[in-house]
Amino acid sequence: MPDPLLLNCRWALCLALPLAAVAFPQPEIPFNPPDYFCLWTAAAPIIDGRPDEACWQAAPWTRDFVDIRGGAWPAPTHRTRARLLWDDHALYVAAELAEPGLWATFRDHDAVIYHEHDFEIFLDPDGDNHDYYELELNALNTTWDLLLTRPYRDDGLAVNAWEITGLETAVALNGTLNQPADMDRGWTVEMALPWTALKEAARRVTPPNPGDAWRLNFSRVEWHLDVKDGSYVVRRDAQGHKLPEENWVWAPQGLIAMHYPERWGFLRFVKEGVQAPHLEWGKGEQKAADVLMDFYYRQRARLEEGNAWIAPEEAPPVGFGWGPLEVEALGARFLARTRHQDGRLMSVDETGRLLRVQP
Repeated sequence: MPDPLLLNCRWALCLALPLAAVAFPQPEIPFNPPDYFCLWTAAAPIIDGRPDEACWQAAPWTRDFVDIRGGAWPAPTHRTRARLLWDDHALYVAAELAEPGLWATFRDHDAVIYHEHDFEIFLDPDGDNHDYYELELNALNTTWDLLLTRPYRDDGLAVNAWEITGLETAVALNGTLNQPADMDRGWTVEMALPWTALKEAARRVTPPNPGDAWRLNFSRVEWHLDVKDGSYVVRRDAQGHKLPEENWVWAPQGLIAMHYPERWGFLRFVKEGVQAPHLEWGKGEQKAADVLMDFYYRQRARLEEGNAWIAPEEAPPVGFGWGPLEVEALGARFLARTRHQDGRLMSVDETGRLLRVQP
């Protein structure tokens, strides 16, 4: 569906933009998002940080987390994995983090938790790359929850005042916190995220229906530590600068940036005995989204570098019944879309918003 603001100017009449100093960062790995099939549970787990109930034993683990840049980079030194469940009340998350040095000092809610070791979850209910949720916590069970209006690359705002009302979180430690003298084994996490809070920016039926798919990712931030005066400190290089943190994730981004929601995996809701009327985000839609987002990356990069616009025919064919890209643009604004033979429409604009429209 075209944006009426773009109909005043066709492709050949677009205006050039001034040269930008920084190129637009683009993922360096192919689009290959993982799936997690989230089971419905009749018995809600107790949120005590110890995911040992029978319902958790039935839930599959995610694959082990990998480097955020992809499989070509070194594997994480400590294992991380997660599992999820859902019912009519909440989405439940459990995670297991191997850790030889348990470290956490932030105790204030909404502190910038990732400046220490942490665990993070990201959710985009409608998969449009806008209005998505982030939740971080550390081994003290200190939390930071926020709503992102759009990714930072698209001048998005982080709404720290937003709260996951009714959120329950807990951690359990297998070791001693902030004690470098001993060797720890790790920590486990449990969360309950109520649908009543998650529906606020979902723009879709909540709780989900079986067959629905949300975009999901997890991240673990791990710092290199030294011991000074009996306490953990972040390791520094010869010039006194902090060494960069490690970023381990479920769905690799292809660059060190979590806020590329189109690169996240798919959280697919299933319920035993309930036949889903559809399974969202099939391979054809994934391919269409990949082609559109690749066009968006390259177009943003060209605009910021002051170069010519990309011709729509430079984009690869989508296939799976999807037609070639159609593009409208006006100055710095653009809308690229592809139409399916059954009437479906998918588009992306200069803000990175990816929309799907049913006939």
